[in-house]
Amino acid sequence: MEQETEKERADRNFVELLQSARVAVTGVQVLFAFLLTVPFSNGFPRLSVWDRRLFYVALVGAAVASVCYIAPAAQHRILFRQGRKETLVMRSNRYAIAGALALTVSMTAATMLVVDYLFHIAVAVATAAVIALLAVWTWFVQPALDRPDRDGGDAEGR
Repeated sequence: MEQETEKERADRNFVELLQSARVAVTGVQVLFAFLLTVPFSNGFPRLSVWDRRLFYVALVGAAVASVCYIAPAAQHRILFRQGRKETLVMRSNRYAIAGALALTVSMTAATMLVVDYLFHIAVAVATAAVIALLAVWTWFVQPALDRPDRDGGDAEGR
């Protein structure tokens, strides 16, 4: 089997990053679009100050996640043929992690808002805690524990 060059590896890694971002960005865009419509609904004025703050956190989290997930494609256009693919890959990986963190915040806040509106703050807090812990475990902790090197590199991508 032929060894891939640094350029080939950077190209492959960038394509893999964009593929994973495509999965996440659809969900982020749907959540963000929905959140953008909420203040115009009839029930929004009845929200408490606390729920409006939760809404703000959910909305800003979705906006930040959108920015982070779209950044690699936008930067690729600007850095096209500049010989900076490895820099773009490393930066895009950080953006993907930041986007996932922002999405965790947004999903947790949005869930807490809806559950608080429907039931009671205690149920909302418990539900939000479960959502947050599940996202943190499955998206961050579990894969971090599976890393063979834990020094920030990817053994397969080296």
